[in-house]
Amino acid sequence: MAYHDNEWGRPVHDDRVFFEFLVLEGAQAGLSWSTILHKSEGYRRAFAGFDVEAVARFGSRDVARLLADPGIVRNRLKVESAVANAHATIAAGGLEELLWSFVGGEQRVNRWRRPAEVPAETDESRAMSKELKRRGFRFVGPTVCYALMQACGLVNDHLVRCFRHDQVARMG
Repeated sequence: MAYHDNEWGRPVHDDRVFFEFLVLEGAQAGLSWSTILHKSEGYRRAFAGFDVEAVARFGSRDVARLLADPGIVRNRLKVESAVANAHATIAAGGLEELLWSFVGGEQRVNRWRRPAEVPAETDESRAMSKELKRRGFRFVGPTVCYALMQACGLVNDHLVRCFRHDQVARMG
């Protein structure tokens, strides 16, 4: 609840935070978000506070260390994707401008009334996925990209009856 009330959907303009959510959303693929949320401090510690430059320097010993760390999801492909995504983030010159470009630089404010109305992916998340994959990012399918867009406030998917809907819309 605290995550929803204080973080989810808040517009992000910080590359470190974008990278954090990129790693966490990729790690969440196929798992419940609560699993990742409970491990978020473990991820922060294991991935050098989500310092992109530091993660990009991770080598095979670091990957082995991470695969032995019970504080994170110990999946080789997901761990290696975090390192690859750090390299891709650096090559892209950061994430803020790139990710916001998929919504025209402004938060898309949706007006969903029921959870069943909220899509798992959109044309924008499919376009984002395609572009990120082209740039060498991994674990960035359209559903992961839409979850990233929601978490980072590129889209406001709080239901209209949620107290956060209007608050987050004013932040955008």
